[in-house]
Amino acid sequence: MPIHPTKDTHRSGSRRSFLKGTGAAVVGGAFAANTEIARSAHPAGADTLRVGLIGCGGRGTGAAVNALGGDPNLTLTALADVFDGQIQRSLAALEKDPAIAAKVNVNPDQCFVGLDAYHKLIDSGVDVVLLATPPGFRPQHLAAAVAAGKHIFCEKPMATDAPGVRSVLASAAKAKEKKLALVAGFCWRYDYGRREIYKQIHDRAIGDIRTIYATYYTGPVKPMQPPAARSATCTDLEWQLRNWYNFTWLSGDGLVEQAVHSIDKIAWTMKDVPPLKAVAVGGRQTPNHEGNIYDHIEVNYEFAGGIWAFMGQRQIVGCYNQNADYVIGSKGTASIGANRRQSVEITGEMNWRYEGPKNNMYQTEHDEMYASIRSGSPINDGTWMSTSTMMAIMGRMAAYTGQEVTWEQAINSREKLVPDSLDWNMKLPIPLMAIPGQSKLV
Repeated sequence: MPIHPTKDTHRSGSRRSFLKGTGAAVVGGAFAANTEIARSAHPAGADTLRVGLIGCGGRGTGAAVNALGGDPNLTLTALADVFDGQIQRSLAALEKDPAIAAKVNVNPDQCFVGLDAYHKLIDSGVDVVLLATPPGFRPQHLAAAVAAGKHIFCEKPMATDAPGVRSVLASAAKAKEKKLALVAGFCWRYDYGRREIYKQIHDRAIGDIRTIYATYYTGPVKPMQPPAARSATCTDLEWQLRNWYNFTWLSGDGLVEQAVHSIDKIAWTMKDVPPLKAVAVGGRQTPNHEGNIYDHIEVNYEFAGGIWAFMGQRQIVGCYNQNADYVIGSKGTASIGANRRQSVEITGEMNWRYEGPKNNMYQTEHDEMYASIRSGSPINDGTWMSTSTMMAIMGRMAAYTGQEVTWEQAINSREKLVPDSLDWNMKLPIPLMAIPGQSKLV
């Protein structure tokens, strides 16, 4: 089922840092770009594809490693980030990697720093763009890359608010029209074991699906720095960007930025048909200084046919950790990662365990992306990657407001978290943390 708004038509590691410099940038606007596809699409053959990385943190650097290992005829020609230090650390790491160093050909004038760095990289002659900045910027960067006719690897999640998701849907449709690859960073969809068990589920190996339970219990990804760490010259924007994970407009909250992987597997179970509605509980139990995200959220999704999915997410130090998925059916239970073996198995009327080949799912994402480009049938993950992102945002809405939220309310929400424009020296007040029962559904 497509994720249509009903009213408005319109290797792993720490995540990425983004933005620095002076001046202004328009977020989410229209971009003038060359939309001719012939030069950049490379539908087949052994032409060398030029790759550019936007967002040079740990995840972005890892994506670049995987990208360069995904096809024999690739070269990395450009890097973009707001912090020059991020670019230099990423470049040094890539040049030292013996597996891909020969494919790293980034000249100093192809290292772009600033609020408009992404635009300069897109216009630098690359054929493929890797989007790995904080997700608040994903809709803007995706729109610019599609407008310029680039193939795209797009890290998850795809947005931090509903207007952003609607923008991503529009960009994904344009990418399909232009025959551009659009591969999502929902890496579990590219894991061989997960692919097989979801095939078993869809083939009714556990009978009718009754309930889904997913866990994402872990520690904090990027703790907020204390106020004393902020220098006298650090602007509001720089401070929030250096601590991006702790601000809803940039990360979407832990549910949206991290546990979206588990929500994506819930969506996968349901063949990407969105839920009817959701209720949730959540809050903050550990100090976070100036940040405004929760450290735990539990969402209850109701699907058609009386099927319920329960998503438990917590990011607190010193607690029980688990990242597992359970699908309970009328004839058995499918479980993933529920024990120390991290097994993928079914128990019930049919007992089954995945014993097939194991793969590096991060690498497979890129292997399959470039194979699809070369074949002239590029992958487009646009619709389902948007559904999964919107489900996570829907859960956050329900937790923050304390209200029951329907799919129609969520996808048509007018709440826009990302500012329309950014300036390095602008005042950027931090919204208060949401209070259920008082914070409103917009």
